[in-house]
Amino acid sequence: MSQQPDSQAVKEYLLGLQENICRRLEAVDGEASFIRDSWDRPEGGGGISRVISEGRVFEKGGVNFSHVMGDTMPASATAHRPHLAGAPWQAMGVSLVIHPNNPYVPTSHANVRFFIATPKDGEPVYWFGGGYDLTPYYGIDEDCVHWHRTAKAACEPFGEDTYRRFKDWCDDYFYLRHRNEPRGVGGLFFDDHNTGDFGQDFALMQSVGDSYIEAYEPIVRKRMGMEYGERERNFQLYRRGRYVEFNLVYDRGTLFGLQSGGRTESILMSLPPLVRWDYNRVPEPGTEEARLTEYFLTGRDWLGEHHDQ
Repeated sequence: MSQQPDSQAVKEYLLGLQENICRRLEAVDGEASFIRDSWDRPEGGGGISRVISEGRVFEKGGVNFSHVMGDTMPASATAHRPHLAGAPWQAMGVSLVIHPNNPYVPTSHANVRFFIATPKDGEPVYWFGGGYDLTPYYGIDEDCVHWHRTAKAACEPFGEDTYRRFKDWCDDYFYLRHRNEPRGVGGLFFDDHNTGDFGQDFALMQSVGDSYIEAYEPIVRKRMGMEYGERERNFQLYRRGRYVEFNLVYDRGTLFGLQSGGRTESILMSLPPLVRWDYNRVPEPGTEEARLTEYFLTGRDWLGEHHDQ
């Protein structure tokens, strides 16, 4: 008999995940600390936003925990589940975005989440989602391989094809259709995950959540001391514009948060502090800036190409 959904266990895990990631990132930065901002949602629930800014390594980063609830599912959550319209629901998760100072350190994003709805005439319906993705400004092969190798290891206990499916899903999801380019070099993405075995589904979310910092921290430590100048900084700010465009146009979490009456400051904390848009900017051929889109942002099979299957 499968285990019943345990919302409290998920909540405790998520709060611990938030704490662990903040502690690890503070240790990397060495100067700045995360401020802690608790908030309540009038319609039900609340959360804890933790933000780091103007650090030695991190220009801005947010690691947000939220647990919100209501009597009627938001439209964004019932589009594919019309039978849940009108059902009481809970949604909880940890979502984070880290924007480093150094253009050679990629921006990273991660999210793990849990939804549960209880129709008045039926059993609770739950699903998990999440993943993480990497957005470099100056691509480095070994960083991309490490990122994907860590992601694959997190998925391996849950089926041989799990990494491949989630990797492809990530490439499809984090794609700017109006630019005809990926947001970054991908990673993992999954949604609506429910095999009917709550314990196994919860374990998958935990494996993905726990592996994020193992994927990201070594990259940050390797690249945070690299020298850069005005040219690299300028390009970083320009490419950050793509990040903003995705979050405001396509991101499901942003849409759900706004539609469900979430806290705007927490929903939009992922936006970078500085960004620029240049009209019709085209990198010079043969430069590292050109190589970003020509080589790195192409939905590449990082592990297959490096014989790591």
